[in-house]
Amino acid sequence: MTDVPITLRLTIADPVPGVRYSLQKDDAPFEPVTASDAALSFDVPIRLSDDNRVLGPFVRREGPARRFVYIRVGTSAGDHASCWSRRAKIDIHDIPPPLLDRARAGRTLEVVLPGRGHDGSPTCATVHPLRPWRAL
Repeated sequence: MTDVPITLRLTIADPVPGVRYSLQKDDAPFEPVTASDAALSFDVPIRLSDDNRVLGPFVRREGPARRFVYIRVGTSAGDHASCWSRRAKIDIHDIPPPLLDRARAGRTLEVVLPGRGHDGSPTCATVHPLRPWRAL
């Protein structure tokens, strides 16, 4: 069989207004946007292999099993005047197989993420979801 294209939606519940965010495609910012007070969502096109491996130019890897997507923040997202230079790592290797089956059937999978750390600055490093993955 061939890889199946699916969509992952990364929703930042409370981004820091005025800060630029983007996905990371390969090693560069992709379609940066400046946050407002509203939630911010990125749709990430990936490919899903027959054995549930996630593939594509947005997918990063660490070790034999860990797969993730980066959200770039501030200067990393192309805003060179920003005081922030961060990336948020969103794990995707642990999406439950029943949800991946729904994605194969055409459903978008969404995860809701915090946009701010305890100090109110944009989240960075490995970001743990506010709500788990779900099929839309």
